[in-house]
Amino acid sequence: MPLNLIESINILLPDDFLNKAAVMLNEHSANVQQAMKGIIPTILTGVLHKAGSGEVYSVLNIAVDSEKTGIPENLKVLMDNGDGQDSKAEAILGTLFGDRVQRITNAISSFSGTSPKSAHALLCVAAPAAMGVLGKQVTDSNLNAAGLLSFLNAQKENILTALPSGLNIASVLDLGNLSEVSGELSAAVSSNPEGRLESAGHAPPKSGSGSRWILPVLVILMLMAVIGYFINRRSAASVIPIMSDTVAITKDTTSSTTPVPQQLQLKLPDGKEISASKGGMEDLLLNFLNDPVAKAGKNMWFDFDQLNFNSGTADITSESIDQIENVGSILKAYHRVKIKIGGSPDQSAVSQNNKKLYRDRFLSVAAALKGAGAKRAQIIGMEEPDKKIKDLHFGIIVRAK
Repeated sequence: MPLNLIESINILLPDDFLNKAAVMLNEHSANVQQAMKGIIPTILTGVLHKAGSGEVYSVLNIAVDSEKTGIPENLKVLMDNGDGQDSKAEAILGTLFGDRVQRITNAISSFSGTSPKSAHALLCVAAPAAMGVLGKQVTDSNLNAAGLLSFLNAQKENILTALPSGLNIASVLDLGNLSEVSGELSAAVSSNPEGRLESAGHAPPKSGSGSRWILPVLVILMLMAVIGYFINRRSAASVIPIMSDTVAITKDTTSSTTPVPQQLQLKLPDGKEISASKGGMEDLLLNFLNDPVAKAGKNMWFDFDQLNFNSGTADITSESIDQIENVGSILKAYHRVKIKIGGSPDQSAVSQNNKKLYRDRFLSVAAALKGAGAKRAQIIGMEEPDKKIKDLHFGIIVRAK
């Protein structure tokens, strides 16, 4: 069955998530659900309009970039009840709607009865998720620009039909009516048969493997986690993420004379094979798990040697995805293993910001591992900072095997 964009995005944002979002945003659940009914088709209408008006490469690029994103920055927007600055979501909305973003926000607010602040927060949650679903379709089907136009043309009826009648998006986009969007997209497809757009002087982005642990799984885990944090925080201590500005964790650099580690194909008990460096984290972890004599305990650290975060955030970099996927796959294959996650923030760990850094990044890693296959019950908590862990690396402690 062909992919339905509207349905696929709705799966990421189910009613129970929206109900929790409503509590956190201090809005009525019905209003938040009403807002999302308008937001998703509005974002996709912006995609249709952008692609059909000759800027399909802009759509292609943000779709592929969104699919590659490990953990969207938009999570901190909900943390701040709509006040947070979210560069990725803002960039997506700006690309699609230009200077009309505020008009879109006001239209959603008026249509749904939510505050403009809440409407904007929900837009910033939905935009990366929507573009991530589209980007996955692009990479899975290896679509070029012309292929993306054809795909969107096949989706346009579902998208435009899903726009609520009370939300006059055509007017917000300065269009006479929505048939203009449909017409311009059909014309773009007709004038650009498969492959022709690639000669226009723009190189379409490489599809690549992106986040092979699948954005939809990770997004819903993280979105539910951040909402749950703010709900539970009002009544009890919680270990759900705060995404805040912090000091980046960096990785040691090596000189050009350092030999490249030998790559191994490691087979897991469930038959899956992973590629990892000899002597690297995955190799050491598997040797430990397969050793019947080795015992789990509070001192059994295995450091991530390829894990980094974007500067000033708790967002895991795209270059770290392979190792996260590998460790998630190992935990999935060794389902009896239980771990804690921890590390050492830095010398100024006594400051409140760095304590938040430590907690935020722990929770990012935990959610990412779950998205990569680990079960929730396998990650039993956060290990307190350990000064023995050098170079600000995070790691895991195997507490049961």
